[in-house]
Amino acid sequence: MESLPTVLLRSGEAARVIAGHPWIYRGSILRLTRPVADGEVVQVKDHRQRFLGIGFYNSKSKINVRLLSLERIPIDAGFFEQRIRQALALRQRYLPEVTSFRVVNAEADFLSGLIVDKYEDVLVVQTSALGMDQRKDMVVAALQTIFSPQAILERNDIASRKFEGLPDADGVLTGQLTGETSVMINGLRFEVDLAAGHKTGLYLDQQVNYMLVAELAKGAMDVLDCFCFMGGFALHAARAGAARVHGLDQSADAIGAASRNAAANGLSDRCSFEAVNVFDWLKAQTATRPHEKLIPKFDLIVLDPPSFTRSRATVPEAMRGYKEIHLRALKLLKPGGLMATFCCSHHVDAPMFQEVILAAAVDVRRTLRRVAIFSQSPDHPIIPAIPETEYLKGFAFEAR
Repeated sequence: MESLPTVLLRSGEAARVIAGHPWIYRGSILRLTRPVADGEVVQVKDHRQRFLGIGFYNSKSKINVRLLSLERIPIDAGFFEQRIRQALALRQRYLPEVTSFRVVNAEADFLSGLIVDKYEDVLVVQTSALGMDQRKDMVVAALQTIFSPQAILERNDIASRKFEGLPDADGVLTGQLTGETSVMINGLRFEVDLAAGHKTGLYLDQQVNYMLVAELAKGAMDVLDCFCFMGGFALHAARAGAARVHGLDQSADAIGAASRNAAANGLSDRCSFEAVNVFDWLKAQTATRPHEKLIPKFDLIVLDPPSFTRSRATVPEAMRGYKEIHLRALKLLKPGGLMATFCCSHHVDAPMFQEVILAAAVDVRRTLRRVAIFSQSPDHPIIPAIPETEYLKGFAFEAR
């Protein structure tokens, strides 16, 4: 292996790397031993010249180095095949029956800047780091060897690419894809437009939670699924036996897809969907005239909104949003009813999220009994040394 250019860290900056975090920020670097091209593989040493690992370098990014290995090894096609096989083995161990799942979850699978989602026989790739994007052909070759998929798509229209100096790039990389893909999630069929849908297609991180929340829906008469997207929680609740399920989402396209998915699974008689601003809908449903008493309508309410914040600076605003939807939802929840609620922002941790829910409960004079705690599905593994790998958290509460 050729001698690699060296990135030397400032004194005190190695501890986080040694603990397992793969990101090295610009401010942590003391100097480079020679000029380095963006995307090139470098070795990283501490201020005492002790070797820490190798990774991709990018001067354009705030994250100057993304570590890939603690050893000096070639970053070639064999490297990617081995890492992806290791990631697949983890999924096969913890989700042995699942046919659609996240194969590679970036830092959580020691492949910083790479996401690969599997939807039956189609793979969707996202590369959010320059060094990874430059080696996309190696990644695709490894995926073809391991999976022999019908098609491999790239959905590189994510905002994080701009911070790496990368343009958007979408399209079919190998194989053929025409029309929608039929995806099985817990035995339910979802028709997904992988080429034009949201993110890579579906929210695979909720796959286990769909089943857990469905258990709460057994015997329910009325269920409300807020921010329902393509009907994940709604369809699972209806199949579990809920008599009436109503889904809300601002996207008319998502609502159309949810309605079609309900029909495809024989659940149209139990499911209805409405394209509406969820905040406005909740506000309208909880509005009362003077001396009018609000009659709660729902046995189970699911709140699964998109992230309300993508930076620490906007966390206070996000917390106001979370409090608002919980306050409104609790007003609509029958005594003894259940609320399953989720937050997908890394910047709002579980204690903060629970605190804002309890604050809403105080305002509407409801007492909550926590009956379940939720996390992301095992195909989105969590490495505690990398806090960014843990983002999805949720709770189920019984409201008194």
